[in-house]
Amino acid sequence: MSDDVFGTAGIRERVLAGWSAAPVRFREDANAEEDLVLGGYADRLVIELAQNAADAAARAGAPGRVLYELRGSTLVVANTGTPLSAEGVESLATLRASAKRDEAAVGRFGVGFSAVLAVTDEPVILSRTGGVRFSKADTAAAIVAVGSSGLDTEVRRRDGQVPVLRLPFEADGEPPEGYDTAVILPLRDENAAALVRRLLEEAGDALLLALPDLERIDIDTVDGHRVLEDAEARWWVGRSAGVFDDREREELLADRPIEERARPTWSILWALPRDQVELPGVVQAPTPTDEPLSLPALLLASFPLDPTRRHVAKGPLTDRLVREAATAYAGLLQARVEDGDDVLHLVPTGLAAGALDRALRGEIVAVLPGIPIVRAVEDGTLLRPRDAVVVDGADAAFNAVLAPIVRGLIRSTLQDRLALETLGVRRLELAEVVDQLGGVAADESPAWWSALYASLSGMVTDALLRESLGTLPVPLADGRLVRGVRGLLLPGPEIPTGVLAAFGEYGVRIVHPEAVDPALERLGALPAAPRSLLEDSAVRTAVEHSVDADDPDAIADAVLSLVAADPSQADGLWWLSDLVLREADGELVPANALVIPGSEAAEVLDDEEVAPIDRAVLDRYGLPALEAVGVLATLGLVTASDVALDQLPESLKDLDGIEDWAYDVAPDGSRYGATVGELSAIRDLDWITDDAWPRVLELLGSSPDLRRALVTQVRVVGPDDRPLGVPSYSAWWIRERVVLEDGEPLAGRADPDAEPVLATFLDEAPEWTAGLDPEVRTAIGLVREVGDLDADGISLVLERIADPEREVDESALLRLWRQLGTLSLFPGDAPDHVRVLGDDGLTQVIDAGEAVVVDGPMWLQREDLGGFVVASGAAADGLSDLFDVPMAQEVAEGKIDGEGTAADVPEIVRELVPGVPQTWWEHEELTVDGVEVSWWVDGDGAPHAATFDGLAKALAWASGRWDQRHVIRAVLNEPHRTSELLTDAAYD
Repeated sequence: MSDDVFGTAGIRERVLAGWSAAPVRFREDANAEEDLVLGGYADRLVIELAQNAADAAARAGAPGRVLYELRGSTLVVANTGTPLSAEGVESLATLRASAKRDEAAVGRFGVGFSAVLAVTDEPVILSRTGGVRFSKADTAAAIVAVGSSGLDTEVRRRDGQVPVLRLPFEADGEPPEGYDTAVILPLRDENAAALVRRLLEEAGDALLLALPDLERIDIDTVDGHRVLEDAEARWWVGRSAGVFDDREREELLADRPIEERARPTWSILWALPRDQVELPGVVQAPTPTDEPLSLPALLLASFPLDPTRRHVAKGPLTDRLVREAATAYAGLLQARVEDGDDVLHLVPTGLAAGALDRALRGEIVAVLPGIPIVRAVEDGTLLRPRDAVVVDGADAAFNAVLAPIVRGLIRSTLQDRLALETLGVRRLELAEVVDQLGGVAADESPAWWSALYASLSGMVTDALLRESLGTLPVPLADGRLVRGVRGLLLPGPEIPTGVLAAFGEYGVRIVHPEAVDPALERLGALPAAPRSLLEDSAVRTAVEHSVDADDPDAIADAVLSLVAADPSQADGLWWLSDLVLREADGELVPANALVIPGSEAAEVLDDEEVAPIDRAVLDRYGLPALEAVGVLATLGLVTASDVALDQLPESLKDLDGIEDWAYDVAPDGSRYGATVGELSAIRDLDWITDDAWPRVLELLGSSPDLRRALVTQVRVVGPDDRPLGVPSYSAWWIRERVVLEDGEPLAGRADPDAEPVLATFLDEAPEWTAGLDPEVRTAIGLVREVGDLDADGISLVLERIADPEREVDESALLRLWRQLGTLSLFPGDAPDHVRVLGDDGLTQVIDAGEAVVVDGPMWLQREDLGGFVVASGAAADGLSDLFDVPMAQEVAEGKIDGEGTAADVPEIVRELVPGVPQTWWEHEELTVDGVEVSWWVDGDGAPHAATFDGLAKALAWASGRWDQRHVIRAVLNEPHRTSELLTDAAYD
């Protein structure tokens, strides 16, 4: 046993005496320590121990080194510097009374070491001056030894939880070679180990910047060795510090704790990364807080903290430090600009992340306009933002022209715009500048205009400049002069003259050929390729009114001529299907009501709804062109992007029942704010004849595009931005509208490959469905497994399960329960009757109010509770919700009557089944809630039994090894088989 160099026995004696005299003090200490572990210091282990190391190095007057070594289930943290002292030990054992009161230390509150309790109950500190340890178990034992009934009562009320860091014990050992002190933390469990690994992985330069007294941190884990040093080589750092005078101390520290008022110093550190790194995104004071920081920098400042040590305390001190931080930030940015960097991306813009962040940004924005951080275009002089001006959208060449006449002109990019607005830089509209540079005459020749456009070629590459130049006058081929380039058509040689003539009366605007210049295209004019011409609003007007046109055949010829050149040009132009064409009898019919003679579409669609197209039209323009404008050779598709369910686009509104589909699939039944990114729907489903569905569904499975439109779920995004997968419109329509000869829906019937037990409770699907693609069968509503059921299907299955006329054996019911327990969809009303286990492998139907869900085997002994619905884990919870039936433990307390006699579990059982309890409780007669049972496991996991068979089950259940109950029973009932079972266990 080591000498008690730190007087730990005296500390323990004083603390225990205080607790014994006033058990409420024990309660206060326990609550205070628990608050720290669960609150302010729950994940501060690495930083707090590094902070202690930094303070030790500062006291020693030498740069500090720290080693974090994680091996197995133990973390060792060693550091150089002043070793542990008796005063330090007393501080560790005293909450909120730091031994560093009279030092300029990072640790200020005396509670940082409590961070170790997040991962261990047995921390040890070994120093060159001696060792000390803390122990939850030894603390509990010391309390018991006191023999105070009041203290024992408090411990029991806390379920045995005691404060760990109030009673120090002497400890033997030395720190690792080269270090003065080591903290040894046996980790509590895998969760603690995972937390330590995460914290060590997150440790980085911020740690060294926050603790300048440390020159090196070594992190050694099974994943390798990592060294943190020379942090300032990777950051640009700006520091500011000071000491408050007596007047400032009185004004700023009046509301702070006494020991804090004794430290009138303050410090600010800003750090900007030299390379791309992930920033912590929180203010550090100097340990990380929960105050978010949106600036792209590290901020470490001596802000006052609230009692949780998670948030910066409000008050005059914080307000003063915010102003100092803003001044320091501005100084750092000025230094970067003087070194040639652009810092506009470091100007605070957008929304603040929190109250402190808002205050910092506000002060920074107030300071920066008076700091020279922008450069003049003319000579590179640094200017204050309040003295600078920018021209919207100007590029470098244009700025060079303007610089001599616009004083204080600086460059501006689209990315800088918000920062410059924040800094109050004056802006000039491009239109104002262009007006100052001169105007043009309306009667100039097209060739003159072409030369003007060519002179703008260097300017139109800028988006803002293009917008300002978008109102330039442009001469058209018909002699008009129009203002505005966007949307004009630039004629190309591939556009037939006759096409332009056909659309002329609808106002198609074509640029005069002699005025064409590439700059016009960059300003928004469109090359008159087939696609751009088809997209022109005038062409759309012509198509939509083609039935009333003086010469509808001319409109049809113009459109089909463009489409035939490249049918893909018509993709997405759904309104082309309104183009009227000649059907076989010469009548004008919209393209979307025409079919190709002899095609699949002609076979399956109602001939009262569609007509065959004139063969001459087919021969002239070809099948691809006709299909592109909506004529059907097979079932057609309608596609749309960025669909708002409460405002369906025109392209979808002709789909039968589309509004109903939108209501059905909208989250929570509300279409408002719900959107679909991509939607593909099979059109004309309502025109399919009743007897054609076997052929249609076979067709849908064999065509890749049609199949995707049927089987692929649609991704609906609700107002809360959560995505939801829903049935496609096509699948929904078939499920809702297709009925068989018996008048009942096709959907909801048993799939040919359905789970056999489930299939017995569903109607049989037609034989022809067996030949369909399995995904197609699922999409149209055939049920393969429980998860395929909709709410109505679930209600039907529950109703049929509870039909007393049906015979359902125990095995089938157990399988069905396991499946039903996984459902996340529930019918509107819970069933009134429930099928439960009966006698001799049979089942029976009872009132739902008489049933309970049993999720553990010991409850099966409680026949007094009612009929049993049996499942385990999440499935049991699901069945309880589905049937609206309580869990067994919700209707019975499960309290064991009497205490029983403790007995040791036979060693052979513990050897064969590791993990079983070492002790069990024997009862002559075991009753629970007054009901006799053969075994039970109480709320603390202790096994109780009245028989050997019951004991086997109790031990198996208590150890989580229910599958080993038969082995345990064999050992208990037939001890002579011990050798045999041990031999067999060698192969487990």
